[in-house]
Amino acid sequence: ERSNLAGVRHILLVLSGKGGVGKSTISTELALSLRHSGKKVGILDVDLCGPSIPRMFRVQDNDVHQCDSGWVPVFVDQDKSISLMSIGFLLEKPGDAVVWRGPKKNALIKQFVADVAWGDLDFLIVDTPPGTSDEHISTVEALRPYKPLGAILVTTPQAVSVGDVRRELTFCRKTGLRVLGIVENMSGFVCPHCSECTNIFSKGGGEELAKHAGVPFLGCVPLDPQLSQSLEEGRDFIQEFPKSPAFPALARIAQQILDGTSQRSS
Repeated sequence: ERSNLAGVRHILLVLSGKGGVGKSTISTELALSLRHSGKKVGILDVDLCGPSIPRMFRVQDNDVHQCDSGWVPVFVDQDKSISLMSIGFLLEKPGDAVVWRGPKKNALIKQFVADVAWGDLDFLIVDTPPGTSDEHISTVEALRPYKPLGAILVTTPQAVSVGDVRRELTFCRKTGLRVLGIVENMSGFVCPHCSECTNIFSKGGGEELAKHAGVPFLGCVPLDPQLSQSLEEGRDFIQEFPKSPAFPALARIAQQILDGTSQRSS
């Protein structure tokens, strides 16, 4: 029997040991960047208690439908170049809390991996909750037969965030998950008036961690009000704000992922 992930060429996980560092932001912008490079992308949102991906694409009111091979993901555009699956589409009310114990969460994650009819995708990006516990182990184990490309780790520059991401590196080593690189998010604040970048949270923690751990550093993404606004309104930041200082950083991260996949397949 053909698996629903048989048509997916590359699976990426976006991880961090800490909440609020912008995993969903990086997942969203990476998907948009890859789409602008002509790729078909899916996002699987396994953050069961805080599903924010549907809102970031402004499709939170859409319903999930069934087909012969399982759930049909929600498409963001008419070209079907970005497709999404999230528990956010399955809740009766968007504000409902998911008050579940581990086994029920793990069962849903396995169902998400097995029962979503993704079709043909160049990339499936898996947006994860913070931490290194139940949901992460279930996700990695469920995806292992499909040989995920690896994980992108997201941190902010402060030492407390970097410390938590260091634990995530240990998690990747223990579960045999390759680390594709580290992204330092919220690396400075871009003034909307003069475009000057001020380091609010200090700087360089992510790069230092990457150097120390011997993994690639994929780049710094500054805090940009235009990026925040586009996420709030479900707009395509990559298309609408090419002059933003965050744009080249996000484009460079996507390009490094593309370069890495072309090297592995050649």
